[in-house]
Amino acid sequence: MKLKTIKFGMLLFTLLLVANCSDDYLDVDSRAEIDAADSGDVVEPEEMVNGIYGMLTDWDYSFSYLGITEIISDNADKGSSASDTGTDKHLLDALEHTTTGPSILAMWEHWYKSIGRASIAINYTGDYGLTDQDYKDRLIGEAKFLRALNYFWLVRSFGDVPLQHIDYVVRQPKDDVYEFIEQDLLDAIELLPKKSEYASADLGRATQGAAQALLAKVYLYDEKWQDSYDMATAVVTGGDYDLFPNYEELWRESQENGIESLFEVQGRGESIAHGVQQYSQVQGARGTSGWGWGFNIPSQNLLDAFNAEGDDIRRDATIIFAGETLWDGREVSASTENPMYSEKAYSSASAGASDGDKNVRILRFAEVLLIQSEAALHVGADAATPLNRVRNRVDLESISAPTYEDIWKERRLELAFEHDRWFDIVRTGEAQSAMAANGKTFEVGKHELFPIPSLQINQTPEMTQNPNW
Repeated sequence: MKLKTIKFGMLLFTLLLVANCSDDYLDVDSRAEIDAADSGDVVEPEEMVNGIYGMLTDWDYSFSYLGITEIISDNADKGSSASDTGTDKHLLDALEHTTTGPSILAMWEHWYKSIGRASIAINYTGDYGLTDQDYKDRLIGEAKFLRALNYFWLVRSFGDVPLQHIDYVVRQPKDDVYEFIEQDLLDAIELLPKKSEYASADLGRATQGAAQALLAKVYLYDEKWQDSYDMATAVVTGGDYDLFPNYEELWRESQENGIESLFEVQGRGESIAHGVQQYSQVQGARGTSGWGWGFNIPSQNLLDAFNAEGDDIRRDATIIFAGETLWDGREVSASTENPMYSEKAYSSASAGASDGDKNVRILRFAEVLLIQSEAALHVGADAATPLNRVRNRVDLESISAPTYEDIWKERRLELAFEHDRWFDIVRTGEAQSAMAANGKTFEVGKHELFPIPSLQINQTPEMTQNPNW
């Protein structure tokens, strides 16, 4: 998708969502018809949909999102310098975050604005009068996929949350939210093309396989084990995706949108374009020979987990060590401020650029195999084969009768720094023990969910707070 199109869509939606800055930013303007006066020209439905994708490249995903997905977990420490708090990243790192934390507020607001854009795009596209039914279906399917993705991020972070189309201040039971997400994804599966059916110019858009993979993951969180297994199996047997043989290359430009990619945030168009703002810069090595701010660094706990498994391949593809020479020849001084940094965030072409070229992986085929394996264990199917496909790629021995703990450990090592670890240890009940092993106190009955931001509660007092916040 072209940069100018994305920017145009973002400008339009900025105009439409000005109302969000008033008393309640969840009360999003959902009108379906926009005349030429809004932008000075006729707005194409595809530009509306591109505006939803554009939200994924925002600065919030380069800093606030890191705080509530990785820095808070046992995978990572705050990093940077001791005196640089990153506003509230030191509090998230210590599990001392509060209802006023700016990172939590930023993502709450950002996800709802993205959902608002998606709902507007769905209605607008449906009413626009497109005569090409396949094209119309595809655009609506993309918007439904993106709306489901944002609602999924919300519900796993906050539990019960408002559904905009029902009531923007009353929190709906999480079961109802999951049902809505699942229906959006079922619709998207029917409407979206396969990855192989897209033109090269549209590479990176949501596909049928992406919707199936996300639905398998949603079902896993919703504990619908058979549905999760069936949906993951549909992706595994569908023929569009496979494991790429060399794990180390997955994070390089050559493998962006490759055989293993189901969905990733696009950092470039036909040429280097609008990346996820400062994603690589924020996580780059800090200090001597460095190229970034040094936040979100691998923990000793994570390094120990790799070493205990003898998992040298994924360890060295995930972690940049002070003093090493990277695959592209860049020398990392032994005098950088921290001993380790995230290699999955590294961009060879524009390492320290604020507007970089890095694609951010959201869904990979390897995760689908691990979802299939975990769900299989619940339903009595073959859990070993999908798990061992992931293990064997990195030269680890097969496990003939895997346990849940084996699969969860594999998720940690395979998906480190891909923004799932915190939610994995919460959903599996491992959070208290995992965080204790990392020297942090997880409060059962409180830390499973983030607090509803106090600004939201102040604006809409009828919205209830999560337990013990």
